[in-house]
Amino acid sequence: MSARAGTGLRIVRMANFVAPASGGLRTALRELGAGYLAAGHEPVLIVPGARAEDRMTAQGRVIIVPGPLLPGTGGYRVLTGRRDLTRLVEGLAPDRLEVSDRTTLRWTGEWARRARVPAVMVSHETADGVLRTWGLPEPAARRAADRLNRRTAYAYSRVVCTTEWAEREFVRIRARNVVRAPLGVDLIGCRPGLRDLALRARYACEGEVLLALCSRLSVEKRPGTAIDAVRVLRERGLPVRLVVAGDGPLRARLEQRARALPVTFLGHVADRARLAALQATSDLCLAPGPAETFGLAALEALACGTPVVASASSALAEILGPAGVVAADDGESFADAVEALLGRTERLRRTTARARAECFGWDRAVAAFLAAHEAPVRVVARPERVRS
Repeated sequence: MSARAGTGLRIVRMANFVAPASGGLRTALRELGAGYLAAGHEPVLIVPGARAEDRMTAQGRVIIVPGPLLPGTGGYRVLTGRRDLTRLVEGLAPDRLEVSDRTTLRWTGEWARRARVPAVMVSHETADGVLRTWGLPEPAARRAADRLNRRTAYAYSRVVCTTEWAEREFVRIRARNVVRAPLGVDLIGCRPGLRDLALRARYACEGEVLLALCSRLSVEKRPGTAIDAVRVLRERGLPVRLVVAGDGPLRARLEQRARALPVTFLGHVADRARLAALQATSDLCLAPGPAETFGLAALEALACGTPVVASASSALAEILGPAGVVAADDGESFADAVEALLGRTERLRRTTARARAECFGWDRAVAAFLAAHEAPVRVVARPERVRS
């Protein structure tokens, strides 16, 4: 336990690649931090930003360190300056360290071992999956991932994977310090009752099928697969329309690719209630990212009562269960999966989706992450969604 009697553990968390328009990682950091706080611990989050800040929030203390923009990533920033970061972390005197970046921040594991601070690395993506999406051939991607993962497993007390699918690449290298802890979903903020007929009429006419893609528009998310699926479905005579909620470096290229198709680009939707209403109002959501290790946007769609078509290359088959269909990473296969899901009655689709989401509450996720930290797991239920 912490030397700060009665205050629980000070859990210092560090993350890179968190942009104002980022989705899943930002959500996970926010909800886990709020859960740690509710359980009596002291979470401190360090992330990069445009300017320095240090403030208390509903997820605990958040320290923003100025960090440079990564070119071509649509707004991602990174923490740099190892010496200054080391001083910052040492000054915080953490009881536990939690890191959400296995590349540029891997040095923190070595620091934690020297400082005798138990440290956890959270694997938010598979290394070989990301390398493949960037064009590296599978054998080379696997070799490079194995080297990276061996160093990661050695550097940290524990590696946390959110699904069995994500855990496989560490099982492959026989890492023995891997634990599994699922993420969760806001079952109140995301609910079927948000379905809005007026919103639906804005994007689709009567008799049309409304599809949604809620994703960062970047290479590893493969958003082009959704555009290709719309083209195939229209060629087959199915009156589908697609609404894209998300932004990123591929947006201009995708808009050009979809210029003759019924596709609406909303950009980044910062209002979580508005995004959930879109998910609840759509007939199906698409999740084409082949390297997803959990897929929070897909789980949010399920919580809204909307089934999902996802990449069979990702972990989402494990998450979706009977509430969705997985497909190969091409437009034809996604179109086939869309038609298969639409073949089920609407009532069955929507009730199955919501029931599946109810298996993934944030309280369960917080308890699993605290167990990975060997921290007291007194989790207090939070009736409302957290706002940072």
